[in-house]
Amino acid sequence: MLHCLNGSAAFLTTDFSRGEQTGFEEETNMVTHQGNPVSKGAAVGRVYKYVPYQAVVEQTGIRPEQAEEELAAYRAARERAGAELSAMRERLGEGDADKAAILGAHAEILADPALDEMVSGLIRDEYYNAKWAVDRAFSKFIKMLSRVKDDMIRERIADMKDVRLRLLRSCDGAGEVNLGALTEPVVVVAQDLFPSDTASLKREMVLAIVTEVGGATSHTAIIARSYEIPALLGVSGAMDLLTDGQVVGVDAIDGVLATDLSPEETAALEKKGEACRIHALETRKYQGAEPVTGDGVRIDVELNIGSASPEELEAACFTDGVGLFRSEFLYMGRDTLPGEDEQVEIYTRVLKAFEGRPVTLRTLDIGGDKKLDCLELPKEENPFLGNRALRLCFTYPEIFKTQLRAALRAAVAGDLWIMFPMVGSMDDIRRAKAALREAEEELKAEGKPFGPVKTGIMIEIPSIALIADMAVREVDFASIGTNDLCQYATAVDRMNPAVSAYYQKYHPAMFRLIRTVVETFNRAGKPICVCGELGGDELAAAVLVGLGMRKLSMGRAFVAQTKKMITGMTISRAREIACKVCDMETAAEIQEYLTSELRDIL
Repeated sequence: MLHCLNGSAAFLTTDFSRGEQTGFEEETNMVTHQGNPVSKGAAVGRVYKYVPYQAVVEQTGIRPEQAEEELAAYRAARERAGAELSAMRERLGEGDADKAAILGAHAEILADPALDEMVSGLIRDEYYNAKWAVDRAFSKFIKMLSRVKDDMIRERIADMKDVRLRLLRSCDGAGEVNLGALTEPVVVVAQDLFPSDTASLKREMVLAIVTEVGGATSHTAIIARSYEIPALLGVSGAMDLLTDGQVVGVDAIDGVLATDLSPEETAALEKKGEACRIHALETRKYQGAEPVTGDGVRIDVELNIGSASPEELEAACFTDGVGLFRSEFLYMGRDTLPGEDEQVEIYTRVLKAFEGRPVTLRTLDIGGDKKLDCLELPKEENPFLGNRALRLCFTYPEIFKTQLRAALRAAVAGDLWIMFPMVGSMDDIRRAKAALREAEEELKAEGKPFGPVKTGIMIEIPSIALIADMAVREVDFASIGTNDLCQYATAVDRMNPAVSAYYQKYHPAMFRLIRTVVETFNRAGKPICVCGELGGDELAAAVLVGLGMRKLSMGRAFVAQTKKMITGMTISRAREIACKVCDMETAAEIQEYLTSELRDIL
């Protein structure tokens, strides 16, 4: 969207210490473009339009006698690509955990035996040239991931595309093109940035990042936040709108890309950026803080994870456990289902990393919108209301049983909690628990050791929230998945941009549903957690604590801000805030109230 501001306009600056906005009125020719602010900050600088290496793939075959030679060329290219990733990780050292995690994930993709076998088979058996085989194999996996509506899983597409491009470039024998070669501070503008692009950049040379695509969970957003680089994603047509060397202003607080700024507007934006930097430095201090309210109440801050990589598990040192282990990541991007022993090894690794703290494993949450290459599923007209998650596990009991057996066996290594997703009724709970008992009986009969587990449910369907008083008698704990709960409560497809305005995470109905569930579980003396987006939301955290929530789970990037909110709050104040919020009528009214009320902490 393009806004031409001619005539009187106010260019706002934000004072983070007081939470106030100030501005001035002036005649301006400033032009602004809207974007999605994913890493807070503001900066003014010259544009550097970044275009990564472009690979040309010719779909030509080879003669049978050339297959071994072409296979050797592919393997040599794969080895060179792996050496590049290893060298980059070594250069990073220990201080760049987020970057190292990206490069580690790329090394795992490059070494994936299923991908390697597919590429090799296309060369050896179908006589593809090496580049065509690489492109074809990776495209198949990317197409599978693109059908998934889970943001965290969809973001793996960027990893797959990145590794594909690296491997194709290596097949060409070409050197690496990345942002590590910048020699002066610039505003990086791109159609998109691959993970390795952001992993190679030098913080001091990047004033801000602007891309045409990308969301809050993208690797660009994650790296930008970890480096505290202002980032504005989803600016439509940015590469065509801007020219190299053009001076622009990036306001990644209010979501604005500005051109043709006056000197006064430039000064105001730079002041806004400095205030944001000071605020970020202050917030960062809270990452290792004990999350205790001002009146001495401990709130557990747990982690949402999607794998068991060493980089992801580094956050174990400053969190209270895993509130959500998305086990579906183990099933993605492969031609065969993960076996029981493989799952035991991965679950055990996580349990050992958290050294006795609880690890909540969500059982397989796929189906409908989440397709797997290793499992043929029928197409559904409305996948979010279809055969997914626990429903799908009931359809494929052997897959479900394998995971339950693996979880039970791993439980000897720590405190494992098993959580069933997409629960809509008491029948669902009892059926899932029966499957778990069957798995226990099998292991007992086979003489295989297994540990005790807690069993719980994801509360993400309004029907189970409304009978929480019944559900609490059947489970040891529950966790509220606010993303889907909001989707189902407001009847909005959260992935459909045409109705995004109706997906309101601060909808008063959301807080009332959460209040009902929390009060029910607290009365029963059983743990209740929030592991959806609201769990790491700095405004919502105060409301959740006020409603009686004593356990919040979130992505690593939101731990520090959540701890800051907790330590700056008292239970009595949180209760007062929550009470007022539950009596409000609109999401906009709630957001405005929370922003104003929490200024002193934010």
